Amino acid sequence: MNAVLLQLTASAVLVAFMILVAGLARIARPVAPLDEASARALLAGEFPDLPPNYLWIAGDGAGVIARAGEDALVAYRLGDSWVARSMPWPLALSAPVKRGKVLLKLRDPAAPMARLTVSGVNPWPPENPREALAA
Repeated sequence: MNAVLLQLTASAVLVAFMILVAGLARIARPVAPLDEASARALLAGEFPDLPPNYLWIAGDGAGVIARAGEDALVAYRLGDSWVARSMPWPLALSAPVKRGKVLLKLRDPAAPMARLTVSGVNPWPPENPREALAA
């Protein structure tokens, strides 16, 4: 009887330890907010053939929308990594802002929607449409 209780206790302790390890493995590492240099480096790595000529960085630094010709290059943080997608620039420019977030429909089942924070300093759509529209 004691051997069964000992085995049951040991199994419960090991299961609790495995749950603890699995929980800790999901803790995202801290990711620094994007600035212009880091946004350009991120976009250059994801889209090497599309150099951006206009950048809009989300208010919290957790995303960027860039214009490269007729394409909008969108990158945003998901967990401790980045998701990068492209979409037509006019579609990105017409994206609605709801509850302080730009809602970009990416037309990709794996990443259907990007939600980027808008700030008063950096509103969306860009305040200077000439700068954002000229390519």
